[in-house]
Amino acid sequence: MEKTTGRDARERHVRESEELLARAFEENRPRLLRVAYTMTGSLAEAEDCVQEAWLRLRGLDDPGTVRDLAAWLTTTVSRLALDALSSARARREHYVGTWLPEPLVEARSYAPAAPYAPADPADRVTLDESVSMALLVVLEQLSPAERTAFVLHDVFSVPFPEIAEVVGRSPAAVRQLASRGRRRVEDGRPRTPATEAEQRELAEAFMAACHKGDLPGLVALLDPDAVLRGDGGGKVITAPRPVLTAARIASLMLDRLRAAGTLDIRVAAVNGAPGLVVRDEHGGLSVLALTVDAGRITAIDLMRNPDKLARVPDLD
Repeated sequence: MEKTTGRDARERHVRESEELLARAFEENRPRLLRVAYTMTGSLAEAEDCVQEAWLRLRGLDDPGTVRDLAAWLTTTVSRLALDALSSARARREHYVGTWLPEPLVEARSYAPAAPYAPADPADRVTLDESVSMALLVVLEQLSPAERTAFVLHDVFSVPFPEIAEVVGRSPAAVRQLASRGRRRVEDGRPRTPATEAEQRELAEAFMAACHKGDLPGLVALLDPDAVLRGDGGGKVITAPRPVLTAARIASLMLDRLRAAGTLDIRVAAVNGAPGLVVRDEHGGLSVLALTVDAGRITAIDLMRNPDKLARVPDLD
C-alpha cells in the first residue's frame, strides 16, 4: 500500500477545493448569463462577462473566503456587463441602421405538457421571462446606469446596497435610477399581454398570411399603429429606419417576400415567445420577434444581421 505523504494530501485538498469551486460556479452560471444578457442584449458579451468572472474568482488568493459566492459573482458579472454596455453604446453610435438585441431562438415544442430540457447555456437563458425581446428593446432606451439598476433590482431582486457597489452611487441614488427605469419600461410594455397560446396562434396566422400573400389578412393581424424595426447591420438589406402603421408594414413585408423567392418559414421560440424563423433558398436567415398587445401584433423586430444569427439552430 502506497504511503500518503503530506504533499499528496495537500495536492488532493487543492484539487477537491477547485472541483467544489467549479461546481458552485456552474450552479450559478445560468443566472449569471441571464443577468449579463439582459443588461447587454448580446449573448456573446454575456458569455465573455461570465467567463471573465470565473477567471477573477480563480485568481483570488483564497476563493474560500468569499462568504456569499452568488452575491459576489452577481456583483462581478454586473460590473463587467455595465462596462461592456457602456462601451457598446459608444460603438452603436456608428452602427448602420437600427440596432436590435441578439435573438435567442429555440427549436422546441409548444405542447403544454411537453418537457423541455435545455442543452446549452443559450437555451438556459431563454427560460427566464426577463429576456423577452419586447423588454430588451425597451431597455435600449435607458441609460446604462438606469438599465443596470432596473434589471438588477426589478428583474433579479438584487438589494439596492449591492447595486450601489456596481454603479458607484449611493443606495438612494440607485433607488431613483431604478424608479426612472421602471416608469419607462412600464410605458413601453404591452398593456394587455398575450398568453403563449395566443402569441403562437398569431404567429401561425402571420406565417400563413405571408405564405399566401394575403395583404388584407396580414393587415388584420397588425395593430393599426404597429411598428417594424429591422437590423441588418449594414450587411444585408432591411428597413433602414422603423416602419409605421399596419398597412405600410404589411405591404413592405409582402413585397420583400415576393422578391426573395422560395422561403422556408417556421414558428419557433424567440426569446421565450413564439416568433418566426425565415430561410431563403440561398441560406439567408431572418428572425422575427413579435410583440402582441390586446390581440394584435404591435411590433415586429426583424433581425437579419448575420453576426447576430450565428447561434440560430437548424429547425428541421
